[in-house]
Amino acid sequence: MEKVLGMGGLFFRAKDPDALALWYEQHLGVSRVPEDYETPCWRQSGGSTVFAPFKQTTDYFERDDQQWMVNFRVRDLDAMAEQLRRANIKIDVDATIHPNGRFARLNDPEGNPIELWEPSGHDVDREEKAAES
Repeated sequence: MEKVLGMGGLFFRAKDPDALALWYEQHLGVSRVPEDYETPCWRQSGGSTVFAPFKQTTDYFERDDQQWMVNFRVRDLDAMAEQLRRANIKIDVDATIHPNGRFARLNDPEGNPIELWEPSGHDVDREEKAAES
């Protein structure tokens, strides 16, 4: 069976797309979409990606009208949280260390929820072994 290789993009509506794209670039390092085909797009580091539909009644996304939430993998959650706080961005780091790693939550300027994930060493080791094979 042929399978997709990974995420090719995340497309969503925004009140001010240019300002929101700039915010993601300045604070999370997600480059804006290039205006030509010669400039490379933002490239992700290899690693796990969770693709998980949730029940319509979930409260995991904070607001009932919220249809999506993006989760970004980070190398150092504490360093990222400190960087965001220095930029006066509210971030809540979950004190619980889960078997698959650590998590934090914030919202972009339009109120969209963002989850940051620092994978556990176990998950990182498994990804490295998978990349080797």
